[in-house]
Amino acid sequence: MLYRIRNLLLVAVCLLIACAASTAAQTPPQEGDVQDRVGRLEEQVKALRAELEALRAQMTAGQATQPVGGAASPAPAPQGTVAAPAAPAPTGTGLEGQSTATLPVYGTASQGSKVFNPDIGMIGNFISATGQSRGGSPSIVPIPFATLQESEASFQAIVDPYARADFFLALGEEGIEVEEGYVSFPTLPGGLLVKAGKFRANFGRLNAFHNHTLPWIDRPLVMYNLLGGSPLDPDTGIKDAGVSVARLIPAGNLFLEGVAEIYRGDSGTLYKSNRRGDFSTVGHLRAYADLTDQTNIEIGGSYSRGHNELGSDFITQLYGTDVTLRWRPLRRAIYHSMAARTELMWSRRDQLPSLQRAFGGYASLDYGFTRRWFIGGRYDWADRAQSAAIQDRGQSAVLTFWPSEFSQVRGQYRRTRYGDDGRVANELMFQVLFTIGAHGAHAF
Repeated sequence: MLYRIRNLLLVAVCLLIACAASTAAQTPPQEGDVQDRVGRLEEQVKALRAELEALRAQMTAGQATQPVGGAASPAPAPQGTVAAPAAPAPTGTGLEGQSTATLPVYGTASQGSKVFNPDIGMIGNFISATGQSRGGSPSIVPIPFATLQESEASFQAIVDPYARADFFLALGEEGIEVEEGYVSFPTLPGGLLVKAGKFRANFGRLNAFHNHTLPWIDRPLVMYNLLGGSPLDPDTGIKDAGVSVARLIPAGNLFLEGVAEIYRGDSGTLYKSNRRGDFSTVGHLRAYADLTDQTNIEIGGSYSRGHNELGSDFITQLYGTDVTLRWRPLRRAIYHSMAARTELMWSRRDQLPSLQRAFGGYASLDYGFTRRWFIGGRYDWADRAQSAAIQDRGQSAVLTFWPSEFSQVRGQYRRTRYGDDGRVANELMFQVLFTIGAHGAHAF
């Protein structure tokens, strides 16, 4: 474009000079007239040169020019190529009934440019333990003296203007597992958010948390005893391949979200798919509200149903409720904070010789007393899903230090009383988390 403007200016100068020469040939030149004509030509040439320099500066700075009173015409496509058609805007009705035809598509230009270079991160989770080992419950894995329990590799990127993909690989001492790998469609009509792939279910509060996002080194007893897990998998909970559909429900100043999920039906020792129709389901409803400028509360209810390992005629049902209260003063949020959590679960499991009804839960409190130091405690108890008459109980005290946002050092004292033989285990655990590369924010 710059060369085209320069050529036009040169043609204009040549025409002016030609006109002046023609006029001079037809009329006898006078000394004063010649000087006036030459002066006017010089002024015109200077003006054209100034305009050329201004256009050059705009092109260098990457500023698009637009004619006055009209829109700039698009640049022609290079010869031999076909211009790609513009992607259609999503249509439909979003929250509060507004049209989504004018909503922007998902992702920005800079995010779309990373289609061949996704955000890559790695998180190491080193754990050490001393004292009496765990193992009273058949679903709980004893922590060895030292282990790199899990190294999580994350790959995240925008797929196209309507979808993004997230992959999380868990590299442990037993091998590599796809902990989560799914595609999300956040701009569908009706205000729906759809995920497809393998991911952690939205049952309760902690099930969706990865190990490195927990406020403790371990998970509460109720997650091991009622949510099931492989004896070789410390990252227990409901996670499976399936589809999730979520939507925000208009409720005034109340944040209300409903989630419906359907899975293949295989999740540790909790669910087992014996045939194609033995899928499992999860439903979750949560409400969030700001009590004050510095205090908020979140309440949730969950339900899950699936087939267990005894066969297609044996059903396991789970019910859960959770409450989270957070406090962060506006002026001192980086120095003081508090989070109180509690979660209750009920299990109804069909098995022989009789139906087993088990119950469990936990309650915890975590307080940030300086910018980098946090202290907390947890009390948990849980019946065993397959033997509801046996109940395990535990107490923990936790101290956490954050050197930076990329590393974390934590110590935890845990005391557990197992219900089958009354044995008490006292353990002192130590954890170091460290992160390299990009890692996106976690769910609030």
